[in-house]
Amino acid sequence: MAELISREGNKVSFRVAVPAAEVNRAYDQVWAGLARDVRVPGFRPGKAPRKVLESRVGKGYVENEVRDRLLQAHYPQAARELKLSLVDAQIEPETLASGQAFNFTVRGETYPEVTLGDWRTAQLTATAPDITDEVLDRTLSDLQERNASFQTAERPIEATDQVTIEELGEEGGSYPVYLDVAEAHVRDALLGKSVGDEVEITVPAHQHGDHEHPEHTVRVRVQGVQTKQLQELNDEFAKSLNFESLDRLRTDLRGELERRARQEGDAARREEFVNHLVDGMQADIPQALLDRRRESMLEEIQEDLGRQGVKWGEYESFMREQGKLDEFMADLSKNAESRVKRDLALERLAEDLGVQVSDAEFSSTMNALAQANGLTPQQLQSQLGPNGINAYFVSLTREKALQQALAALGGDATSTNEGSTDEASTDTSDQTAGTEQATTQEASQPQAGEQAGEQTDAEAQRSE
Repeated sequence: MAELISREGNKVSFRVAVPAAEVNRAYDQVWAGLARDVRVPGFRPGKAPRKVLESRVGKGYVENEVRDRLLQAHYPQAARELKLSLVDAQIEPETLASGQAFNFTVRGETYPEVTLGDWRTAQLTATAPDITDEVLDRTLSDLQERNASFQTAERPIEATDQVTIEELGEEGGSYPVYLDVAEAHVRDALLGKSVGDEVEITVPAHQHGDHEHPEHTVRVRVQGVQTKQLQELNDEFAKSLNFESLDRLRTDLRGELERRARQEGDAARREEFVNHLVDGMQADIPQALLDRRRESMLEEIQEDLGRQGVKWGEYESFMREQGKLDEFMADLSKNAESRVKRDLALERLAEDLGVQVSDAEFSSTMNALAQANGLTPQQLQSQLGPNGINAYFVSLTREKALQQALAALGGDATSTNEGSTDEASTDTSDQTAGTEQATTQEASQPQAGEQAGEQTDAEAQRSE
């Protein structure tokens, strides 16, 4: 049961009372989990007394687990009950004890007042790329290239060869170079050379990541030359890719290209519509809200760098030395503002449309998300935390509103969970969109897209 305590501007506080029966249920669930998972010498699984289990996991462990379980369930539920869309919240739990009701207070901020323009008159112009015969032929040619074989050639290097070179000097090492995709300075240096020739390759000054590399020379020796052999586009080629004929390959490949083109068109319409919402929106956005989003994004960047073994302090010092720190922080602030505006526009859209996500819908989506990440629903909730769960619920509501609005405008609305990765600060939320499913084929036939790979996306884009 949730009770609103105060609401001044966009600041709000409310109190939540969890009945004793639900507290006891949470205790029983935690104890049951411990009995199942904790092995105690001298006791059969599930038979160890609770005091013995507590001595194994530490005093206070059970209370912390029960408290977390109750907050994860009842904080988002209370926010929905009070129809509050919270930007941020501080949860203040009170004493927890078995057999007694559990109370906690939430103090937070709601989104500022937002007014949208007349989005119902929006004229969306984004369309899916056309999959023409030319696009299909180029994609088939790419398949030929990807499935080409190479044979040793006793002649000077030509433009489509694969060349194995050995880099001379202390670094050393041998590696293949595909001349048809090599950079111009590499290709020009190697053309016409033969096995055994030593070649100097002048690498022009360039920037790689955050590092500026001056012009320098690399000396290499040609170790081998192989010529590319393309298979003829016929039924035999199709069978080598596990298709019964070239016609079947062309049909399936066209279907896959069209499916991806439709997805690209849907994504473009979604982006166009959201930009239209933001452009027509009126809102007085508190600076504190922008600052919090910027800090949240900066923390994500720092965590990403940490996973790569890079300390933020070192990266910050490098950018300062390069004179790029101010530009980096300005871009971060700009991106934070853009994300906040998109969130506000979609939040207002959901309110205007009266969109609701039922508890059953939310539970079903959370269960699917947990399964996709190899987690139990409880593990996922623990990873997200109360704020993350609430944020994920908000993102689902916005997504549902976006789909309804696009459907009203006559656009195909495909779910990609707009905003969910912005809101829920966890890696698992990135996977809410799920894995793309291929076009339905006969069980005995593989997908053309599986053979074409990412090239089909590039071809669909070039068809515009």
